[in-house]
Amino acid sequence: MASPNIIFDNIPTSLRKPGRYSEFNTSLAIKSLPVNAPKIAIVAQMTSAGEAVADKPLKILSTDEAITAGGQGSIAHLACKAALDANPNIELYLVPVDDGSGSQAAGTITVTGTASTTGYYDIWIGNVLIQVTVTSGDINTVIAASIDTAIQAKEHLTQVTSGVVSNVVTLTARNDGLAGNNIAVAYKNNNIGTTTIVVVQPTAGATDPDFTNAFASLLTSDYQFIVSTLSDATNLGLLKTHLGSRVAPTEGKPAIGVFGYNGVQATLETLAGTTMNEEWMSTAYLKYTKTTENGHSLEYEIGAAYAAVMAGEEDPARPLNDLVLTGIAPAHLDNRLTRTQQESCLSNGVTPLHVVPGEEVAIVRSITTYTTDASGFDDPALLDTTTMRTLAYVKLAVEARQRSVFQRAKLSTKTPDRVKTQVLYTLNQLEEFEIVENVQANKDGVICERDSVDANRVNTKIPTDVVNGLHVLANRIDLIL
Repeated sequence: MASPNIIFDNIPTSLRKPGRYSEFNTSLAIKSLPVNAPKIAIVAQMTSAGEAVADKPLKILSTDEAITAGGQGSIAHLACKAALDANPNIELYLVPVDDGSGSQAAGTITVTGTASTTGYYDIWIGNVLIQVTVTSGDINTVIAASIDTAIQAKEHLTQVTSGVVSNVVTLTARNDGLAGNNIAVAYKNNNIGTTTIVVVQPTAGATDPDFTNAFASLLTSDYQFIVSTLSDATNLGLLKTHLGSRVAPTEGKPAIGVFGYNGVQATLETLAGTTMNEEWMSTAYLKYTKTTENGHSLEYEIGAAYAAVMAGEEDPARPLNDLVLTGIAPAHLDNRLTRTQQESCLSNGVTPLHVVPGEEVAIVRSITTYTTDASGFDDPALLDTTTMRTLAYVKLAVEARQRSVFQRAKLSTKTPDRVKTQVLYTLNQLEEFEIVENVQANKDGVICERDSVDANRVNTKIPTDVVNGLHVLANRIDLIL
């Protein structure tokens, strides 16, 4: 207190006894930027077999833990599995939700005829391949029983349970609600003669649960990505409201809300770019047709994998173009998005996924669902998720520096300049890592001043020129003869 430039926390000025006294000041010890290690929260339905407490976040370290928490084959289990398959190094949390008062979807596989040759069926339930051997002479009830047995052997990987009566195998979704109607059942006959299969896709799933309490449970902690396993407008609207609460300065916990989709493109474009129209939300789209002979990843698996891959890129400004979503089934050739369809997605708030060499699913360009401003005019300012992630990281870096340096600071005429110095120090660090740019050109725009009403407050304006992603390289090739 007696020194104009040195502040002691633990050595009082009133000391009289001679001696040498030292204290340790760590407020300036950390000179680097804060670690950007994103956390993911997945909000998903569990079954009655799940042991977790509903609407309470739970850290998940393995698929086995997801099974214990959410129940085998539950949406919670399969969404967590998809996230861990896509990125096993993520920090993952599950918010389990009880089924509501809805109904479960159900479908059938009906077998007719007697096999005249030996062969096998490939049957896909979602993205799980089940192979069923059929011997020449097997009648339809025997084949149906074999299909049921084979499915039950892999029930732990699927979102259905199986049962058989006579020549009809019935598949029932484990969870209530509309998500069960999205389960795809496909098959391929490999050399089995005079036998047919008729599939009735799961339907009649109804009444989704309400995610309100689940989202509310996340507000007290930092999560950089929040996955909604339901893609209905009601629950996505709840997610949008939650994201708005998180990003509010009084909360200061911005996150990107994520969901997946595999249905009709035009429906998703309206849902994402018009109904949601939210800069803190992103959806990944991979089109499937249920009858095609291949696996079909479920919407919540797509969303969980997409979020996990986004979280794996710790540089917030680096584009995610062509990053692979490991474990997600590629779309059939007939369903792969054309260039025109991809451009339409990117103009309407949808992140398209495409199939790259090796039959892997990858991100075309990660964008937000924000398309128009409050006046309804097209606004590309917040198009890329990297823009939102960069802004969130700049906030984190500036506030981390301020917490370290000004934890118990006094507010004098010197203080605003000190605050500005630390802001510029942080911006220069961010520029070194190519997260922001043109710091020197914009330094005069950094303003730190005392508030004219609150005597204990400093207001700061920080111009932030974010580094953009390189998405387009345009070349003109001049012919010279």
